[in-house]
Amino acid sequence: MKKISLVFLIVISIFSMSCSGVRIALLDTKFPLKEYTLEGSGTEKILLLPVNGVISDEPKKGLVRTLPSGVQQIVAQLNKAEKDKDIKAVLIKVNSPGGTITASDILYNELMSFKQRTGVKIAVMMMDVAASGAYYIALPADMIMAHPTTITGSVGVLYLKPELFGLMDKFGIGVDVIKFGKHKDMGSPFRVYSAEEQVLIHNLTDELGERFLSLVQKHRHLKENDLEEVKKARVFLPREALKLGLIDKIGYLPDAVVEVKKLAELAADSKVIVYRRSDYPEDNMYNIASVSTEDASRPAINIELPESLSLKAGFYYLWPGAL
Repeated sequence: MKKISLVFLIVISIFSMSCSGVRIALLDTKFPLKEYTLEGSGTEKILLLPVNGVISDEPKKGLVRTLPSGVQQIVAQLNKAEKDKDIKAVLIKVNSPGGTITASDILYNELMSFKQRTGVKIAVMMMDVAASGAYYIALPADMIMAHPTTITGSVGVLYLKPELFGLMDKFGIGVDVIKFGKHKDMGSPFRVYSAEEQVLIHNLTDELGERFLSLVQKHRHLKENDLEEVKKARVFLPREALKLGLIDKIGYLPDAVVEVKKLAELAADSKVIVYRRSDYPEDNMYNIASVSTEDASRPAINIELPESLSLKAGFYYLWPGAL
């Protein structure tokens, strides 16, 4: 009876965590990526590649197991696509507020390199949010389309740092630091910045922001006035983003498929494919399942905290309004 009660309590606890925002999923990455056709019957293919959530190159840690990072999973799909000569275009379906600076830059570089090596056309379809780092990775695309209700833009940089010294003061706790180098503990959560350190952090942030802005200008060729508006790092709805030159078209996901076929000069019956590790009944382009989702014959529960709770101190191409 006690064993049954314990199992019952565990099930109730897991259900409660699921309802409170802790995600429960069946996950495993031991199975190789498989190709699944979402629509079409021709020989030429369009790879639908989803980019969801905060962009990071750190593994996703759950209570049961650790999963590959989003960057690793996306690069794995690009590597697989490169080996298939029938893939003529990649349509990246983005729903992300951005992420870390390095992870965003890695994906930007991987997409640029993929284009150069293969000659494959790349298009981006923006869904709910494609802001900051998510816009950064869209820059290599030959065509960017936004859903009529997409939020995009936020071309800027955040430096996030937790501050613990106020809380520590309340409990009479301190941290003794012995350092070599004047600025060795700059950014420490255990003390306030000096005036000089404030300037140094601002300079770093400005330099990273200018890098982002220069890439926007390199790929999008904005007018000077429009570039100044984008430089404010605000977000835009699609009509204004189109007017500024941040995107090329407004439409729905099926519209994006039609435009990709035109862009890559593909037949109307070209396949739209996706890489997953498991088959889904009645699968379609709106399935947001991760490529990590495992084969149903080997279930294993992985409980993950919401991504916004795992953000560390550092520089981000991120729109915090979507967290």
